[in-house]
Amino acid sequence: MKKIFLYNLIFLATTFCSCKKFLEEYSQDEMRPGSTEDLQALMYSDAYPYIAAMETFDALTDDVQNNPLVYTNGAPVATYFAKVQEATLMYTFNPTMFDGVNTALTAQNVYSNAYAKIKGCNVVIDHLDKVSGTVANKNALLGQCLFLRSFYYLKLATLYCQMYNAPGVDPNTALGVPLVLSSQVRDGGLTRNTLKEVYDRIEKDLVSAEDLLRNSNYTPVNSYRVGADVAAGLLSRFYLYRGADGDWDKAIQSAGRVLENRPVLTFLASQVGAGGSITPNGIYNIANPEILWICQGVYPSMFAADFLSSIPPFTVSADLIAQYDKGTGTSNYGDLRYQYFFQFFTSSGSKFAYRTGKNMLNTTASGAKGMRVAEIYLNRAEAYARKYLNSGNTSDKDAALSDLNTLRRSRYDTRNTAYVPVVISDAQALYKFCQEERRRELCLEDGHRFIDLKRWGLGVTHVFTGTDNVTATYNLAANSLLFALPIPSFAMSANTSLVQNPR
Repeated sequence: MKKIFLYNLIFLATTFCSCKKFLEEYSQDEMRPGSTEDLQALMYSDAYPYIAAMETFDALTDDVQNNPLVYTNGAPVATYFAKVQEATLMYTFNPTMFDGVNTALTAQNVYSNAYAKIKGCNVVIDHLDKVSGTVANKNALLGQCLFLRSFYYLKLATLYCQMYNAPGVDPNTALGVPLVLSSQVRDGGLTRNTLKEVYDRIEKDLVSAEDLLRNSNYTPVNSYRVGADVAAGLLSRFYLYRGADGDWDKAIQSAGRVLENRPVLTFLASQVGAGGSITPNGIYNIANPEILWICQGVYPSMFAADFLSSIPPFTVSADLIAQYDKGTGTSNYGDLRYQYFFQFFTSSGSKFAYRTGKNMLNTTASGAKGMRVAEIYLNRAEAYARKYLNSGNTSDKDAALSDLNTLRRSRYDTRNTAYVPVVISDAQALYKFCQEERRRELCLEDGHRFIDLKRWGLGVTHVFTGTDNVTATYNLAANSLLFALPIPSFAMSANTSLVQNPR
């Protein structure tokens, strides 16, 4: 294992210390794993994303609002200035928002950070036939790495490219991202593959990953590792995002394979204690039965809890908060997601509305991002709703409502009040309700809202008050070219063959 650790040091040095070499070829003399156990250790450190910095771009969405400069005893709060600068360019839709990103350690540089992890996946894949180990163990490693590589490519494609089925987009010619499928790749000459080539590869690898993980009977040791159900879950997300002919059925089938094995949702009413107190366990707690995968442990700094006596410059938007049924009081909270996601607990036990406590209410939370059973129900419900829009088949409507009500029943306060199922007949109204429910459930979580706004063709309006106390309005129009985010200047400098997105 000494050579594995030596490789890791070289990997980190070349990835993070030289801005010109994040895709540099690594010396094969420095890494000679002898077994699947060696490759597994390498995969855990260099292919899995847990400690990688991956921005969610919530500041580009309508789930976040800016609050004007706050004064205490006649003077501005000092920490306000530092925090407002973290997201100002993004929040105001400035097309140069990533031009100052010059290090791969920066969370906003998802482009370079994802490729660093893709490199780790490729190294493991390239060495599988050179090490000892059983076929089942090798297939389990291959399945995990194919999944992880697909996860990064789907993130890259949805962030830095137009959506596959967006108006006026031809996937056969539209710019995707460079497909790097081998560890033997140097900087330079990495042109962007077409959008179709990227999506085709993601689908191929995800299908293979699920088959390999199921057929090898691989069972993840905990929620930090991925198995066949997580691969099927990402496939259901992928098919929603692509939205090509037949993809609604494929999304339904993929989600069904997950829910056949993992149908359990957490009933939030069980988290309500005496007197209406909420148990702050955090939704990405490793003990939560609806967690399929915990992939990140980084709490969004934009909502850091260092404003205990004032309002931070960026908070959960009032528009998002208005989406929740808040009930009638402590005996009936209505939609418990409001209480559970947004009542931020401080160390003194105080609660502050409009500050997200969704991902980490206290130290018992085990992560901040990942995949949950709730998303799988929502993926399948949306696919059924889209089919109902197209065909008018009432069985699709009933299936969509069944999934939506299954989720909502687990989210409502049923201690004293029975849940009332949603009944919707109009196809367009049902589709809109699916969109709203998805926002209520997945807001401020792994970038779902940004991608949903993008693929649904919805715009965003922000009102921003700068440190000069001047207020202005900024718009990100529906289907704006800026929804294909600018590739960070760091990555453009490292690979001069890249073509920048129009901005």
